[in-house]
Amino acid sequence: MFVNYAHRGASTYYPENTLSSFYAGVFMGANGIETDVHRTKDGVLVLFHDDALDRVTDGHGPVSGCTYDELARLTVFNADYGRADKITTLEDFLRYFGWRDLTFAVELKQEGVEKETIDLLNRYRMRDKTILTSFTFENIARAREIDPGYKVGYLFGPKNTDDPVSRLRSIGGEQLCPRADMLTKEWVGEMHRLGFSVRAWGVKDEAMMAHAVLCGADGMTVNFPDKLHEYLNGQR
Repeated sequence: MFVNYAHRGASTYYPENTLSSFYAGVFMGANGIETDVHRTKDGVLVLFHDDALDRVTDGHGPVSGCTYDELARLTVFNADYGRADKITTLEDFLRYFGWRDLTFAVELKQEGVEKETIDLLNRYRMRDKTILTSFTFENIARAREIDPGYKVGYLFGPKNTDDPVSRLRSIGGEQLCPRADMLTKEWVGEMHRLGFSVRAWGVKDEAMMAHAVLCGADGMTVNFPDKLHEYLNGQR
């Protein structure tokens, strides 16, 4: 089954990585959610993409330099649609979404958050529906060591020179996550023959969205899950 991952939720329309964005993604037809885990200064796991607060909030400086109480006072904005929400914790996210029939891609954004993230995921019985991902190979390697029951995926782009296929094979990983414009039907077919699933990222528009589907990808993270849902239904 193709997985339509709402990327940080329906982040075209709502403040990214917030509960409103995740709810909107589900209502728009996504059957997966992608999100990002950071740890605060006082050890709380929160969902936030950037290392720094400045791009999407009214705060400044690194996420890891703030306590959760400090982050809770900030507002996350989607300026294009005039919407606002609050930074959420991983636990609150799991409380509201973990029970749903969805596939979850959880990106480890910092080194050293693997065990705490896995412990919390296990508390909500998320092992069978979650894949742990990172652009940093060491993060997914540590996750695999901590709990081999979790699938892991390696995110990479065209500037990656460390042979992601071989590296992922070295730890028995399951999913390759290239930037969408790198995909070809031939490459995806070869990865399937090697036993990997393929999830695309960096889907900037509907043309790239269609390209990833036609190349045979198993899923993609997309900021506009409504458009992907409509496209997939139109193919049937």
